[in-house]
This record gives sequence, structure tokens and C-alpha cells, in this order.
Amino acid sequence: MNPRLRAHLDGLRARFALADDRGQATAFVVGIAAALWLFAGIVVDGGLALAGKAQALDVAQEAARAGAQQLDVDRLRDHQDVRLVRAEAARRARGYVSSVGDTGSAAVKGNAVTVHVTHRYRTQILQLVGLRTLTLHASATSQAERTTP
Repeated sequence: MNPRLRAHLDGLRARFALADDRGQATAFVVGIAAALWLFAGIVVDGGLALAGKAQALDVAQEAARAGAQQLDVDRLRDHQDVRLVRAEAARRARGYVSSVGDTGSAAVKGNAVTVHVTHRYRTQILQLVGLRTLTLHASATSQAERTTP
């Protein structure tokens, strides 16, 4: 082999032998830790978001029931006819929603009260990546009906 080529190859081998690869494991560990932290955020905040959705649905159902209980009692006694006091039914449903700290709307159509609830959930872990709140929506309808004792 050519002595110049051999000297060049020996120089390259020496340079690679002296190369320092310290710190590569640190970058790997930091990357894995960040990925695991993000995964934990998705699991924790995702689970809490599902619980928040269920809570929003509970609020919507209870508010609709509260509204559907606002009957015109005189009409029921005199004519055995079920009819809601519309303004009071909507007010009672909205009042229930606001009493639990959510926002929403209520509409009365016939003997049915429909409630739409908006629930905002503040994230626990995902706020570190800029996702501060999750907005959850739920709707429920309750119907006032006459029953036979």
C-alpha cells in the first residue's frame, strides 16, 4: 500500500479513536422524557376531558329536568292538560346551568325543554405545550308528560 495513503488512513483512524461521543445519551434521554411527558399529558388530560364531558351532560340533563318541572299547575288541575310556563322553564334551566359554573342556553318548544351546556376544562399537563383549556359541549332534552297514577 502506498505510504501516503497508509499515513492518511492511520490519521483518520486516530481521529475517530479520539472522537468524543459523550452527550449523545443525554440527548436521547431528554427526547424520550419529553415524549413520555407528552403521552402522560394526553392520558391524564384526555381522561379528565372525558370526565368533564360526562359532567357537562349531567348538568344539561338536570337543567332540562328542572325546566320541565315548571308546569302551569292551574291548567293541569282545571283541564288535566300538561303545559309548561315557558319563560319560567327556560329561566330555571339557565339558572341551574349557571349555578354549577357552566354557560349554556335553554329553549322551550311545546312541552320540551332543550338545554345546551358549554363546559371549560383547564388542562393539567398539556398546558405546558400551549393547550390551556378544553371546551366541551353537551345537550339534553326533557319532556313534561302527564302520567296516570
